[in-house]
Amino acid sequence: MKLQRTNRLRSLAAGAVAVSGALVLTACGTDTQSGQQGQNAQPVGDIACEGKGNLLASGSSAQANAMDVWIKNYQSACAETKVNYKPTGSGAGIQEFLQGTTAFAGSDSALEPEEIKQSQKICKGGQAIDLPMVGGPIAVGYNLPGVENLVLDAETIAKIFDSKITQWDDSAIKKLNPDADLPSTKIQAFHRSDDSGTTDNFTKYLNTAAPDAWTYEPAKQWAAKGGQSADGSSGIATNVKQNEGAIGYFELSYATGNEIPAVALDTGAGEPVQATTANASKAIAEAEIVGQGKDLALELDYTTKAEGAYPMVLVTYEIACDKGNDKATLAATKSFLNYMASEDGQKAITDIDYAPMPEEIITKVRETVDGLS
Repeated sequence: MKLQRTNRLRSLAAGAVAVSGALVLTACGTDTQSGQQGQNAQPVGDIACEGKGNLLASGSSAQANAMDVWIKNYQSACAETKVNYKPTGSGAGIQEFLQGTTAFAGSDSALEPEEIKQSQKICKGGQAIDLPMVGGPIAVGYNLPGVENLVLDAETIAKIFDSKITQWDDSAIKKLNPDADLPSTKIQAFHRSDDSGTTDNFTKYLNTAAPDAWTYEPAKQWAAKGGQSADGSSGIATNVKQNEGAIGYFELSYATGNEIPAVALDTGAGEPVQATTANASKAIAEAEIVGQGKDLALELDYTTKAEGAYPMVLVTYEIACDKGNDKATLAATKSFLNYMASEDGQKAITDIDYAPMPEEIITKVRETVDGLS
């Protein structure tokens, strides 16, 4: 697919409150439908409840905590729709969507050209598109009692996860933390065992910011040898929390939710930058829309030197058919996605350490969701 750069994103979204709650089953379409806007739609607060029945989706574990909030709020308002999101990982989520077993998928990486081509078999008369819905920092969490405010740079992180730095008192870590009492504890670096958009973005950051230290091609599947693996962001967080000397990468809410300290990044642009939603938003605001047509894929700037920007970020996309959705689930899919993209939906996740999409892009997401058919 030929990608076309467009406008740079700047302003950030704000928003309001939350609403509801629970589970789901559906298939993405083999039927072409011109998308009726639910003639019996009844707004509940700011949520317009349309469609009913079971809605199934799967994919990114990075957005699992956000999905829990969105589903709870949505279902408290729209009891006739049961939403079930399975955090199987971005790779598995895309494959289930392409097999026609889910209404939409969550992915921390935009679709590849071959995946878009394959989606045309499921999206009759159309294709799958990327809808950026939520962002946030990739936190590098660590378990090192007595060591607070640990600072690392891209090169050192790359060498740790490539098993080139194996002890916490390594000279490279000492140089970045001259006042820390670093132990000689062996480093246990945990990476994802499943195909993961978080891994894809993490390795894109390392490959871009430290190309001499991280020579592997970015991918959803972990490429480096050594280290230990765990399933999903929750699996890595659990292992880091339970093992002294451990380090791993996951979405920020897994760090805060498990009380795991996160590394501050030395980007070379001044003071080390903390992994916060505000700092991640500054980096996401430097992104460019590179998708074609209705596709809203973004290109992130992993080497941004913007003041206070935390560049190790990811954006989670909801993957849906632009045309050819299953007529039995189309109304509910649009209703739920519209809530996620609404001011209320975006505000609800800022309270649990996710970064909202910039206003310019989330406005386009809302317009695109309205046009799904």
